Amino acid sequence: MFLSVFDIFKVGIGPSSSHTMGPMAAAGAFLALLEKKAAQDPPPDSWLRIHVSLHGSLAFTGRGHATDRAIVFGLLGHRAGDIDIDKAEADVAVLRQSRHLPPLGGITIVFDPHHHIFFDYGPPLPGHPNGMEFHAIDAEGVGYLSQIYYSIGGGFIVTAEELGGEASGGGDADAKVPFPFENAASMLQMAEESGNSIAQMMLANERALRSDAEVDAGLAALWAAMDACIDRGLARHGELPGGLRVKRRAGALFEQLCDEQGSNSAQPHVYADWLTVYAMAVNEENAGGGKVVTAPTNGAAGVIPAVVRYYLDHCIDAERARIGEFLLTAAAIGGLIKSNASISGADAGCQAEVGSAAAMAAAGLCAVLGGTPAQVENAAEIALEHHLGMTCDPVAGLVQVPCIERNGIGATKAVTAASLALRGDGTHFMPLDNCIQAMRETGKEMSSKFKETSLGGLAVNMPEC
Repeated sequence: MFLSVFDIFKVGIGPSSSHTMGPMAAAGAFLALLEKKAAQDPPPDSWLRIHVSLHGSLAFTGRGHATDRAIVFGLLGHRAGDIDIDKAEADVAVLRQSRHLPPLGGITIVFDPHHHIFFDYGPPLPGHPNGMEFHAIDAEGVGYLSQIYYSIGGGFIVTAEELGGEASGGGDADAKVPFPFENAASMLQMAEESGNSIAQMMLANERALRSDAEVDAGLAALWAAMDACIDRGLARHGELPGGLRVKRRAGALFEQLCDEQGSNSAQPHVYADWLTVYAMAVNEENAGGGKVVTAPTNGAAGVIPAVVRYYLDHCIDAERARIGEFLLTAAAIGGLIKSNASISGADAGCQAEVGSAAAMAAAGLCAVLGGTPAQVENAAEIALEHHLGMTCDPVAGLVQVPCIERNGIGATKAVTAASLALRGDGTHFMPLDNCIQAMRETGKEMSSKFKETSLGGLAVNMPEC
């Protein structure tokens, strides 16, 4: 199954792709399913009530990730990619007063967010740690329609029936593309046989699905959203929401760095500070519920934009025209990781989020700095290898501590990995495929306490206040 660059990168809102964007998409999907059924088989008395229950990681950290808010947005018809937050919040205010969703084909839909969204702290549903049950109940109290959805990371969702094939989890199982690589080994073989770079193969695949103009416009829009997110984060100050009273730091750090430019006071390792401040700017925006791009998730959304911005602003002979090449290369690696392991923190810990993002960023940077396909694969492997075992332990279920700083460190690892790979010839001991498999196995063995439940690690080791 081919995963497009537009599957891997999606414009949405914070603070989480799996806990915010996925549930919003699931709510929208259930609403569409309900509308279809109601048109064919109207309920008695033209009246329904909706109940939603959240399970596993969605229950344990759902409040901190604003999952309940996302469910409401989705049931009100809002979509993450083009949401108007002010309009959505106004709609929520009306709903809280009326306790009714907009009528569905003349059918009254009762829904009270305070009483009809349930956080189930028992065992997770069997398919995935991020499970949701949607139920529509008629006036007699009889079940009219039910559906289970799983949010599998990066904003992707699948139904319980689709889970095995992840049919609605992004990608197109029926797409006929010229370079259908399913792992890194086949990717490198196809690159060698065709003489194409990884980005050129991805571009050829994209052109099998959409026009050149659509691809170019889509890539430009993705970078524009990433770049604007960095700028917003650098310009804002104050505290982040959620109760931890975490202060935004990117703006002040950026001002310090700008003041040091041209002076002799900066240390050689200041490059890492620039990477970190770009990444933190994005993830502070994400933590504040702002507009971000999954890269490949919201929790890891800062790594790739930071490395692209670093390339443009600080690398010798950088070319803005190569941003598309960067994103296509990164998406190829992200697709391999998602298809063969996971990009979900609730499924495999933060190695699947920041680790995946670092591997993607390392590959993209290596490519635009002139790396061969073998060097690109090597860069991705180095970056991923040195995130193996990383837990997902957000304090208070908020994507703030340690997530914001972690993106900065992931970006610096990505640059280091690309640099190491470029100084070699692409040959190396551990293939990327083996590293991805190791991540998958590590995720399976990792305790659920360390997989986005806030039940272990830093989440339970906070200073006494």
